[in-house]
Amino acid sequence: MPADMVFRVLSDHGPWVLLVFYLLWRDLQKDQATRAVLDKNSAILIEITTIIRERLPARGRDL
Repeated sequence: MPADMVFRVLSDHGPWVLLVFYLLWRDLQKDQATRAVLDKNSAILIEITTIIRERLPARGRDL
């Protein structure tokens, strides 16, 4: 987006434009934080599942 267009929008609509961009930026931050937590939880669940599978006897082999 050209710089003159940004200045024109800011001069015409001022604080509203800044508020919208700020809210969009905060929403992006929340989305990234949520994704990071979900990724960590997924990794933990995969690790727990792996440990359980290693400790359980295999079907038909150890019965």
